[in-house]
Amino acid sequence: MIVFDLRCCNADHRFEGWFRSSADFEHQRDTGLLCCPHCGSHQVEKAVMAPAVGRKGNQIDARPVSAPAQPDPTHGEAPAPPASAPVPAMTHLTDEAKKALISMAAMQQKVLSKSKWVGNDFAEEARAMHYGEREVEAIHGQTSREEAAELVDEGIDIAPLPFPVGPPEAMN
Repeated sequence: MIVFDLRCCNADHRFEGWFRSSADFEHQRDTGLLCCPHCGSHQVEKAVMAPAVGRKGNQIDARPVSAPAQPDPTHGEAPAPPASAPVPAMTHLTDEAKKALISMAAMQQKVLSKSKWVGNDFAEEARAMHYGEREVEAIHGQTSREEAAELVDEGIDIAPLPFPVGPPEAMN
């Protein structure tokens, strides 16, 4: 499932929607199945989404966070932010937040310890398992956002990891 931030074009209401794929969103929009839960308008489009990208370890990003790009009314969707765009960050975490992050990191590590690192071959390996070309097993690795979206569109079950990972030999 994919979660999209959506926007009502009539009154700029913001809400989210869950879809099987990008094509499913487009089909529902094009056939008038989508409507704003606030005003009922069927003029709905994807809103600009801010990625939730974590930093490694205890590093804190002190750069200022800029406002998201505004959509170009002539094209419907806003341009993707540049790769160098600042990432939202927090400082002065509460003890509760620290415990939650530590717990999440421990859970991810436990799952990864029972999974095989496939590096940049993740998409290829996931497809091979999905289509019965190789034995199914738990894997993790890296892929582009575009490739991940294509996997989801093909009905291949994948999930993003909450914390960045790299090759086992590069991890400390």
